[in-house]
Amino acid sequence: MTKIIQIGANHAGTACANTILSYPGNELTIYDRNSNISFLGCGMALWIGEQIHEGSGLFYQKPEDFAKKGAKVHLESEVLDVDFDKKVVTVRLQDGSVVEDSYDKLILATGSLPNTPRINGMDLENVQMVKLYQNAQEVIDKLKENDFKRIVVLGGGYIGIELAEAFERLKKEVTLIDMEEHILNGYFDTEFSDGMLDVMKSHGINFVLGEKVQEILGDSKVTGIRTDKGVYDCDMVVCAIGFHPNAELGKDHLERYRNGAYLVNKNQLTSDPNVYAIGDCANIFDNARGRENYIALATNAVRSGLIAGHNVCGTAIETAGVQGSSALMIYDHKLVCTGMSVAAAKKEGIDVDYVDFEDTQKPAFMEVDNPKVKIRIVYRKEDQVIVGCQLASNYDMSATIHMFSLAIQKKVTIAELALCDIFFMPHFNQPYNYITMAAYTALLKG
Repeated sequence: MTKIIQIGANHAGTACANTILSYPGNELTIYDRNSNISFLGCGMALWIGEQIHEGSGLFYQKPEDFAKKGAKVHLESEVLDVDFDKKVVTVRLQDGSVVEDSYDKLILATGSLPNTPRINGMDLENVQMVKLYQNAQEVIDKLKENDFKRIVVLGGGYIGIELAEAFERLKKEVTLIDMEEHILNGYFDTEFSDGMLDVMKSHGINFVLGEKVQEILGDSKVTGIRTDKGVYDCDMVVCAIGFHPNAELGKDHLERYRNGAYLVNKNQLTSDPNVYAIGDCANIFDNARGRENYIALATNAVRSGLIAGHNVCGTAIETAGVQGSSALMIYDHKLVCTGMSVAAAKKEGIDVDYVDFEDTQKPAFMEVDNPKVKIRIVYRKEDQVIVGCQLASNYDMSATIHMFSLAIQKKVTIAELALCDIFFMPHFNQPYNYITMAAYTALLKG
């Protein structure tokens, strides 16, 4: 019997625990410092913005589900230390007692922590973080209890954009501040992100871009934000400036990726042969870039948990790598992407070309709402291998990105895509649709 301890039980941890419990003959103990597991934080803005009306549906696994399968589950229990030589963890349990527990194999699923601005005023009342279920509940409660009119969101990434929409749906005056000149940097080229910016501005959201926050103003409660270029009044500040790996345990024992995440191989194994790391606390292999990377996405976390679970139980499987596929829908305007944008490729030092194409989803004779779809395919100049794709539309074209994700993984070229067999039916698409026509246009460019 293998004695396994798992620290953390959100997306990666949930997938890993379920995998381990599908094997007979192992002893699994789970420690998590939170009071719940498997919270779908991607639905948090929907809950805050009242597009869904309760948060209970944002959980897909209960701790008792693990217990029924034979695991020992300890919530609100914090692992204080790990002795990797003796293979012992020290834990403060929910009742305050401190115990030691031994393991044969250890799985670190400690996740990520929100980045916190290093500025004065972070301790003021109504300065909110957004990561956990409890964070979202606190924001919702405060909005119900107070007549807040002006809200500032810090951060122009996915979460900041989604929260800005959520607060505007509640009829608040919303200002989003980011030090970058464009929103959604790192995901989309500006030709795509600026379209989303225009949509949000049309709904009255104010954007303050290219300004660095210097101080949160107020005596006991927040009253405003000071940047290097101006002052913006507000009743609440919501911080959404990204995340970093929660990887303090074993910081002097385990090898690290350059941002501090646990460095793992394709089996999710760390530099310690008895320790695995999964989810947001670990690196992952990026097929678009051809190297290790840090991409904190729930889908990546789940896959890493599955892989570690099988490996720790003796079934050797490896990750196929990831492409970092993601999507965003704000006011029915949809953006999806996978792999690298042109800007990201240039930052990586990879010489790429790209092709843009725009057309309606369905033939012109269709007497239905027929929105346009805009696509950009990014490919390496040297061999024309596809390394990225972005799409924008009011039409739900999100399934297209799955094909491009696989294309990047399998190193498909533009020429291969141009001749790809894609079906035609007027209810769905055009005979020469935007996917193959974009690739064909790229071939004509030479």
